Amino acid sequence: MHLYRAHVLVCAGTGCTSSNSLKIMGEMEALLSSNNLDKEVQVVKTGCFGLCAEGPIVVVYPEGAMYTRVEVSDVKEIVEEHLLKGRIVKRLLAGDKVAEDISKSLDGVEFFTRQTRIALRNCGRINPENIDEYIAFDGYKALERVLTEMTPERVIDTMKQSGLRGRGGAGFPTGMKWSFAAQQVNDIKYVCCNADEGDPGAFMDRSVLEGDPHSLIEAMAIAGFAIGSSQGFIYVRAEYPIAVKRLQIAIEQAKEYGLLGDNILGTGFKFDLELRLGAGAFVCGEETALMTSIEGHRGEPRPRPPFPAVKGLWQKPSILNNVETYANIPVIILKGAEWFSGIGTEKSKGTKVFALGGKINNTGLVEVPMGTTLREVVYDIGGGIPKGKAFKAAQMGGPSGGCVPVQHLDVHIDYDSLISIGAMMGSGGLIVMDEDTCMVDIAKFFLEFTVDESCGKCPPCRIGTKRMLEILTKITEGKGEEGDIEKLEELAKNIKTSALCGLGQTAPNPVLSTIRYFRDEYEAHIYEKRCTAGVCKSMMKYVVDPSKCKSCGLCAKACPMNCISGEKKVPYVIEQDKCAKCGACMEKCPFKAISKI
Repeated sequence: MHLYRAHVLVCAGTGCTSSNSLKIMGEMEALLSSNNLDKEVQVVKTGCFGLCAEGPIVVVYPEGAMYTRVEVSDVKEIVEEHLLKGRIVKRLLAGDKVAEDISKSLDGVEFFTRQTRIALRNCGRINPENIDEYIAFDGYKALERVLTEMTPERVIDTMKQSGLRGRGGAGFPTGMKWSFAAQQVNDIKYVCCNADEGDPGAFMDRSVLEGDPHSLIEAMAIAGFAIGSSQGFIYVRAEYPIAVKRLQIAIEQAKEYGLLGDNILGTGFKFDLELRLGAGAFVCGEETALMTSIEGHRGEPRPRPPFPAVKGLWQKPSILNNVETYANIPVIILKGAEWFSGIGTEKSKGTKVFALGGKINNTGLVEVPMGTTLREVVYDIGGGIPKGKAFKAAQMGGPSGGCVPVQHLDVHIDYDSLISIGAMMGSGGLIVMDEDTCMVDIAKFFLEFTVDESCGKCPPCRIGTKRMLEILTKITEGKGEEGDIEKLEELAKNIKTSALCGLGQTAPNPVLSTIRYFRDEYEAHIYEKRCTAGVCKSMMKYVVDPSKCKSCGLCAKACPMNCISGEKKVPYVIEQDKCAKCGACMEKCPFKAISKI
């Protein structure tokens, strides 16, 4: 084994890759070679570190110096200063201004120190395309223990005692789901993974697939042993090309090492995995629709019961968990159920991964113990709201969830607490909104998504959500009428109780939660024809204040519609019927003479 004096870890997740991290990696390797350092310093491709707002990210060990927003032009300085001369490049370090004598390491960045990383434990730490690196961090040790020291019953009991619940949204106890399938007497059973992840703004599962694919393979093999299955399927959306590629590499490596296939580790246990690519249909995140799609049919949900544990894939007993759920399993086997159940709250054990997005400084992935408050996630880890603006709400659970307003900023993030205030954990999307957000427009955005993604099989979802969207559109266009709010609530109630699957049953949630906490905004739109946030274009206009206008003409030059006119010493005027309401004029005016009303 060749020993290196330093390792340079370069993020090759989707976010950093789109910002030229692979070019950074190539430049780093070229410069190391030209400086005769390629035998001393190894460049390692990793998955996502989580701090996406600061990418591309490069971490140099043994110091652990974390360089952020690295450009290809910065690589030469890192090689010459840090790797040749041992001097850390302070201007590229993570975090705020760093004192001259302090090197900001990965372990010292507050974004990471406040997290507890279990599902994300290897992301950003290993090369996901190298099985040996996964094995070096206790990879496949849990599978070995299960196959050589445990019975299927004991594995299921361990899952039950750990308190692990499904991280895909519903929060169903994992051990209980496995036990239902294990009890079925059948010569064929299936283990399935939902890696479809269709929520807007959600990328938790993608990061695990890209950064630690072997953890999923190991966990699914453990699940196969527990329920008596020899075949697994990973259903992943085709829009995740990096994840698909790394999964394929990992599966081939596991087969080569005898960790998939026949007679795994010489124990006689057989288990194999196949990938199935989805076409991006949100409804295929529902378990029966997903299984129908794997079978080669159009992805539509099936009535339940019978549940998949009894009749699932090809009518055989099947279990389905999402990527994050599986990622916890090897660690639970190695560290014990008691260790895992000691994290979190009484009814919500372990940690939860969230994809922080929207109006937040530290966009990225965070993993925190259940019971952490939303305030801690938004302000202590997320870095607060940009430009010092006020927090207004956070949409949790994507199109299936609800908004958490500022008065509930200290809510504990766990399954029961969120449901009690009209939100839900969901798969982990967390979109932060500031004072400039129109909550009626947000409700409309999520409903547009669910209407577009409805499979159309059941009338409540196909027709009901469309009627709700029509009412919301009417309200945001300034055409709302008295009684519209009540119509929305009545439609929502009927859809929730009569839709066939989870997509339809939860589709009204964003509308109901925004009505619950921001009814005044709905009423302002309907009765005053006013959008308090100034977002709905049909109810706003840009006007020039004659007392402030200097007739410089900059606004007219910026206007794409040529609807601003004026002359010297005469205040300019905006023709409202031609105005596109883009705001370009207000941005260009140096005298703040233009305002949005």
